[in-house]
Amino acid sequence: MEKTGKILPQQGQTALISPFHRVERAAGDFRRGAPVLIRHSDGSASLAAAAETVGDPTLKQMIGLGETAWIMITHDRATTLKIRLYTQEVIALPVSSSITAESVRAIADPASDLDYPLKGPFQPSRTQPDATAIAAVSLAKLSGLLPAAVVVPLSIEGSERFMREALVVAVDVADILTFQDVAAETLQLVTRAKVPLKDAERTELAAFRSADGGPEHYAILIGDKSSAALAPPGPVLTRIHSECFTGDLLGSLKCDCGDQLRGAIKAIAEAGGGILLYLAQEGRGIGLMNKLRAYRLQDEGYDTLEANTRLGFAEDERLYDIAARMLQILGYHKVRLLTNNPDKISALHQAAIEVTERVPHTFPDNLHNREYLRTKSIKAGHLF
Repeated sequence: MEKTGKILPQQGQTALISPFHRVERAAGDFRRGAPVLIRHSDGSASLAAAAETVGDPTLKQMIGLGETAWIMITHDRATTLKIRLYTQEVIALPVSSSITAESVRAIADPASDLDYPLKGPFQPSRTQPDATAIAAVSLAKLSGLLPAAVVVPLSIEGSERFMREALVVAVDVADILTFQDVAAETLQLVTRAKVPLKDAERTELAAFRSADGGPEHYAILIGDKSSAALAPPGPVLTRIHSECFTGDLLGSLKCDCGDQLRGAIKAIAEAGGGILLYLAQEGRGIGLMNKLRAYRLQDEGYDTLEANTRLGFAEDERLYDIAARMLQILGYHKVRLLTNNPDKISALHQAAIEVTERVPHTFPDNLHNREYLRTKSIKAGHLF
């Protein structure tokens, strides 16, 4: 992919809006099917739209604005489509002027693979995509969408004209790529209140929010606050739990999340106290919509990790800097971690939280989650 021009920042355009909020606005436009302008510090710029939500009128207008247009997909999705991986991080597929939004989605969404079995042949670019194209895929992930985007490199004249006439949101590559790091750094404790639970009546709920305006995260502090079990800096018995709508709320039998959540609350209470961190990272960080897509792929015979990679995601997209920051805000630097997942231990160590002990946390399987648990053990290294 060749750069076709440069664009300079618009003077005075964002005086009252932080770069962090521009990313959030851009993610919102991606979800609505609207294009955004992505800029790099070297002066290059591209117009980008999410492959999942872009419509035909927008797609046609975008393609007409540049000399070339591309569909950007991840290596995982490209591997599923049997596309050679000539470039790092993402793969660029050329787009013809006649392509439709439906065809774009067929490339991005594995749910359509059986409906469109003869996609291709694909001729991916052998030139490394520029930073704006790579950032477009990252922005799609931040938007909770499939990790794929339509990208049109723009000349300085074309980009300025489109901004002036269409009033698109402009966002910088660096701000997209550091968005999640800043979310952890700006996390704040908003409020806390007593919330007696069925198996832990002496419980306090602490709510945290970061500057990204995204979903809140919660710490459930169980036990007497003046007891040794909850004395900072620890070690405090801790469970890190990623939200699971289907398992936590509906009692789904496809996973063990509901059992782990309720079992952790009971175990922490019986141990005299501790903390359960409830993180807004549904579906190993890919979001509920994409998790349901993964469930559909599991019905076709793929395991839980294969389903994620067929969607274009990594096997596990979760990050634990948020969890570490929550512990630090509460005054804890050492934990006894209630987990079967060694990746959580490594992540906390990297975030300056000492894990003094791993406490096993297992529950009986059932007919519906047996293979799921087996996959976590064999492929993901969970310690059952």
